[in-house]
Amino acid sequence: MKLPNLITSTLLLVLSCVTGVHAEVTLPSILGSHMVLQRETPITLWGWDDGGQKVTVQLGSDSASSVADDSGLWMVELKPLKAGGPHKISISGSTDITLEDVLIGEVWLCSGQSNMEWRVSQSLNPQEEIKNGNHPNIRHIKFPHRPSDKPEDNIKSEGWQPATSQTVAQFTAVGYFFGRKLQADLDVPIGLIGSNWGGTRIEPWTPPVGFKSVPALKDIAENLDKYPTKNGNGAINHQTPLALYNGMIHNFRHLKFKGAIWYQGESNRGEGMLYHEKMKALIQGWRTVFKNPDMPFYFVQLAPYTYGGSELALPEIWEAQEATLAIPNTGMAVTTDISNLKDIHPKNKQDVGLRLALWALAKTYGKEDLVYSGPLYKSHKAVGATIEISFHHTAGSLASNDGKPLNHFQIAGSDGEFKPAVAKIQGDKVIVASDGIANPVHVRFGWHQLAEPNLVNAKGLPTSPFRTDK
Repeated sequence: MKLPNLITSTLLLVLSCVTGVHAEVTLPSILGSHMVLQRETPITLWGWDDGGQKVTVQLGSDSASSVADDSGLWMVELKPLKAGGPHKISISGSTDITLEDVLIGEVWLCSGQSNMEWRVSQSLNPQEEIKNGNHPNIRHIKFPHRPSDKPEDNIKSEGWQPATSQTVAQFTAVGYFFGRKLQADLDVPIGLIGSNWGGTRIEPWTPPVGFKSVPALKDIAENLDKYPTKNGNGAINHQTPLALYNGMIHNFRHLKFKGAIWYQGESNRGEGMLYHEKMKALIQGWRTVFKNPDMPFYFVQLAPYTYGGSELALPEIWEAQEATLAIPNTGMAVTTDISNLKDIHPKNKQDVGLRLALWALAKTYGKEDLVYSGPLYKSHKAVGATIEISFHHTAGSLASNDGKPLNHFQIAGSDGEFKPAVAKIQGDKVIVASDGIANPVHVRFGWHQLAEPNLVNAKGLPTSPFRTDK
């Protein structure tokens, strides 16, 4: 009797290997122990198992079940929860998975190129920041650089890590300082999704629906089937449209999170207002993909730097970035006062994160009486031989941040020839004039890649560069 049993067991083992009977529950890498889930919104969790397999998810007293479809995908939705934790999530299907130390709070995507990828260890006062980096309610996940020629449903990651003196050095610095301010003011857990890559253009991060939503990008939208492509070695050009959306964003499209912060543009310098159209595509694309039509999107205006080439290519990107503020639920952190003209990666990421957080606290979280923006050009008018300039976001008055006369103003007459101007503060306005220009028409401020203007509002936030001769 033993021999037939042995044969039967052997056959079953072989069949199980061939047919995949021994399936298991798998999860996308964005879901794991130590993660932060978005508070006060339905919680979506998903993964894979055998087609037809029932999967049950338990979180506290709430549970939900789903049956994996023919592709193996299952998805459940759990009830919204208030901020707090830690929680345990149990997932039962072909196998069981338990996720530990899960917090409920505010989750933000941190994306862009190198100034967003720049780590805490590379920022100002790194040893002090690392030493004081124990914030267990701030969690960070980093996705590796991964271009793809097709949308990826799951990619490897470093997993979620609580902020400690052993881990925080590798966090996105801008994201960490942004999250630290939010955590201090909101007193809830903060989750930071680091999906960023130094030197990248904006097009690779944008989904197809984004390009299709902007008429000015019709040439890209009509050729999406040609992007991205592999070279002879099988490597994908990570700078082509869709490449990084496919490989580094698409995989967590089901995740609910609050909003995004974005620091990018250096690699698109020289495109002028076309960059504004591409920002529109990115924002609209992400809002569509993540099914969050009002998703907050806060971004950093690039810092002055010795790029070489055209001295106006950077100001034209500044102009495109400021124009993007016309899109609802956006905000812009100005950095002209915390730059390093010899370093494209200014080390003061603390103030960058803080300024982004001010926008979020005021506009997303409804903190009142908070000055969240530096002055933005409002209007101008000629008064005799002077031009009077009005601003939004003065916080009641204007000032020079170094006590010296205001700098980097120029005016021009009808001939369009700009000359340096003397500028003086008059309450919440600036009055400018220049010898030899009796009838000024236009004014420029900070309109040079090396300009580090000193005009700030009553709270010390810097003024965005502008021109009136568009």
